[in-house]
Amino acid sequence: MVWKERLRLSTSALTSSKLAWIFLHVQIFLWVSEILDSELLGEGLIPTLQHAHDELLVENPQTVPYRATTYGQLVESTFLWKLHDLQNNEAEACDGIHLVPSGLGSILGVKPQQYAMHCDAIKDEIKLLSEPFKIFEFDFWKRPDSHREYELNIKATNDGRVNAVVSWWTLQLDCEGNFFYSTAPRWISSSIDAGKGISVFKDEEVYLHAVHSDTSISYNLKAHASRNEVMQYGFDTWDLQLILSPERIAIYGDNEWRHSMLKTLRNALQERVNSLCIVADDSVFLTLLVAHLSRTSHIISMFPGLRDKGAQYLQAVANANGFSIDHVTVLEKRKTYLTLDDTHQKKVDLLIGEPFYYGLDGMLPWQNLRFWKERTVLDHVLSEDVLIMPCKGILKACAMSLPDLWNSRRCLSKIEGFDHSLVNTTLGACGELPAPEEGPCLPFYVWQCGEIKELGQKFEVMEFDFSKPIAPCYGKAQVDFTVSGICHGFALWIDWVMDSENSIVVSTGPDKRYWKQGVKLLAHPVAVGINESRNVGEHTSMVFEASFDPSNGELTIRHDFL
Repeated sequence: MVWKERLRLSTSALTSSKLAWIFLHVQIFLWVSEILDSELLGEGLIPTLQHAHDELLVENPQTVPYRATTYGQLVESTFLWKLHDLQNNEAEACDGIHLVPSGLGSILGVKPQQYAMHCDAIKDEIKLLSEPFKIFEFDFWKRPDSHREYELNIKATNDGRVNAVVSWWTLQLDCEGNFFYSTAPRWISSSIDAGKGISVFKDEEVYLHAVHSDTSISYNLKAHASRNEVMQYGFDTWDLQLILSPERIAIYGDNEWRHSMLKTLRNALQERVNSLCIVADDSVFLTLLVAHLSRTSHIISMFPGLRDKGAQYLQAVANANGFSIDHVTVLEKRKTYLTLDDTHQKKVDLLIGEPFYYGLDGMLPWQNLRFWKERTVLDHVLSEDVLIMPCKGILKACAMSLPDLWNSRRCLSKIEGFDHSLVNTTLGACGELPAPEEGPCLPFYVWQCGEIKELGQKFEVMEFDFSKPIAPCYGKAQVDFTVSGICHGFALWIDWVMDSENSIVVSTGPDKRYWKQGVKLLAHPVAVGINESRNVGEHTSMVFEASFDPSNGELTIRHDFL
């Protein structure tokens, strides 16, 4: 038993590398820890263990878990390839825009990260190219090193192209090796991808060089030396001018999305000569597209997140995209709004956005209504016949069965006499909240939420009209369920209507993999059914209401099962 003089627990992130203030008469002989990070090291496991062994633990302590082991496997996957190789994916694009021009392969790159995901969701799209292999072991009972390297040769089991290393980790909970916990195969694995990958043949050996730091694991893959193909993750990204998320890379490489933008802007510019165009968000793509389509237009790109980085990028790719940088102005960092002095007393006749705001990829869908707010701030410089793209947004929703997600977010009850209310608040628990508390809407890739099922038709909640200044909005819909099941919550997203004819719509719903949806989880799951075959206790319809407050960008949701 350890007698304590004072114990103060901390809710701060472990990445501080220091535990809370702990003052003990004797050192600790038993250490128990919980691993929450999909990459194992990302939450500061190594610095925390180092501090514990230096300051708190006896020599050779008992630890739970006893050991962690990371594993990997080489795979081919078109989906994972599209998340990282923009240059090759845009080669066949119909718009003539080159976001990554030939010879400038490092001008725009993917955000270096392990991509946490449920591999089950794309299991039919993954081709295994090797057997699983062990990478690193971390013994909790001894002080870990901050840096290690590991090399091995991996024999390919199939012909193919290595697009990713899919990795996972296993915990050995006890020193005898009787109890194990693994993130494979269903929960969360991390896949690491880099560019176009490397081609391999069956029985060919692939060289792997793995490195770990305090908070991450990096990989370098190389095929047979004579082929000189290298695939790298986590090394030397300093020379990249723009770093985007994997999903944004995939969107920019998507032909359907690019065609929608091209068609909308081409139609808009046909009605404009010597137009003044404002790009209200961080879209380098739309800036390039307008400059490419109209050599006489002048473009002001606000780039609220990119600013100087965006300006440097445009300068670097201007020649490759056939336009003069003289026609493009990037808003100065110190300016937060435009005046007629900035436009040389000319009114703006084209206001556009994707919308996309740099560094905010993980936000809730309606937070992109920042575009509407920007449009309102710019109202005094807009011409009476200004064309706005997108012209409106439609908030849509769908009742969902989400058992895995709901269980992962449910409140912890009292366990062994401990009150977990602080943990529930810190982790953002949603399910089984005590009345009258309401869980927040949270951003998720719904297709990545484990077992999912739509329980009814997708329905329209409300419309946001960007032709008018921003204003409060309210919507209400009654929906019948078309499938029997358990409703755990609702998925919400925005469909962006790009043109005034409503003919070009960019949806960001659950079937679109590159966009996050907002998810409102119920406090308690509800049984639902259909009128023709309902069981006792099942609800057959619901009323769904939502209101949008432009003063804080918040969406308030109410629902009633009938």
